[in-house]
Amino acid sequence: MSYDVPKLLKMSSQDLDALFAASPPGPIPEGEGDGTAIISPGTTFSPEIAAFIKYFAWQGKVFDPATSTLKNRIGPFGLNAILAQVYSGPSWFDHKPCTVLDYSKTSLVAHWIRDELRQIDPPGLYLGKVYWDKSQLIHFALQF
Repeated sequence: MSYDVPKLLKMSSQDLDALFAASPPGPIPEGEGDGTAIISPGTTFSPEIAAFIKYFAWQGKVFDPATSTLKNRIGPFGLNAILAQVYSGPSWFDHKPCTVLDYSKTSLVAHWIRDELRQIDPPGLYLGKVYWDKSQLIHFALQF
């Protein structure tokens, strides 16, 4: 089955978790990914919340394979900030392989955050999970 961001926003949190669990890690992304925060998934509010966050807070991530790092694109101007280490590792969700975005050693403001990614269909579309310590906060999508 093929997915896109509007379809992901309509899915429930349980369905997003099932899709994440069924998906392979895929290659570690490279370059700029357009981000969408998935808050209140499956509700009529999810697309509006995602649009608000995209404009005012978070627009995506820029991956640099040469340094195994990424920077988040934040604010209305898409400033590259908040560095994370990027590597393959086991997911906290199901212990299967994923791409880990680890802020614990690179960021004072986000050192308690960890993101995990898996590639879904079509290639270039990733579904992510955000954790605060080991508690899952939200899902997000990255489109390359």
